[in-house]
Amino acid sequence: MEVPKFDGVITRGTTGINRLRRSDRRLMHDPAVAALLRGAADPLVVDLGYGASPTTTLELATRLRTVRSDVRVIGLEIDPARVVPGSDGVEFARGGFELAGLRPVLVRAFNVLRQYPEDAVEGAWARVTSAMAPDGMLIDGTCDELGRRAIWITVTADGPQTVTFAWDPFTVPRPSDLAERLPKALIHHNVSGQPVHELLVAADRAWDTAAPLAPFGPRVRWREASKILAVDVPGLDNPRRRLRDNIFTVPWSVASPR
Repeated sequence: MEVPKFDGVITRGTTGINRLRRSDRRLMHDPAVAALLRGAADPLVVDLGYGASPTTTLELATRLRTVRSDVRVIGLEIDPARVVPGSDGVEFARGGFELAGLRPVLVRAFNVLRQYPEDAVEGAWARVTSAMAPDGMLIDGTCDELGRRAIWITVTADGPQTVTFAWDPFTVPRPSDLAERLPKALIHHNVSGQPVHELLVAADRAWDTAAPLAPFGPRVRWREASKILAVDVPGLDNPRRRLRDNIFTVPWSVASPR
């Protein structure tokens, strides 16, 4: 572990322009996130572990300002060499899971816990949520290097709440191809008999059933597939509006390890 004052270890720091666009787009249109930001006396958002470049933190701020124009975004990095001067109204500071004493209503931690052992996940969730403002929300996610596959878990003080799967319709052939980017809490449980594996198998089955719509494109095909999947998956949430991404959200209970 690094300096005891800061809770966490230095990650690889891999990042890139628009890498987190799929989660950003969902956050911009998520009713729960909108209510959280609009109802906050201090709409503070922390981007935890933004990596070797602050690009995705600046992008997050730009996108969340469409929800609330006075949102405050602070990027935290445990590696002091990665802390950069503020830019475009966004601040950067050193910090880890303790959140540097801040009390944000929303914390995003993408590609952070993936580099930790699985048995460290629940403790990290508890550490972050206890430091947030009451009713705050943590987004613990993982994506590939180009951001074409993304999965994230929403966590509150009451524990994990939902899991969202989002992918590029034109470069990801099947829903189960997201499995390689499952967050740390789930990736080792993608085996037969475990709920997350069964969920991905069901998503593939729905995708295959919707194959007659393939000539109309993967977005149209997924809209039909998600309706089929919703029959078998309780609580599945698929946004009604037309989207760039193929996406669906399920309650944590649907995917949580047995």
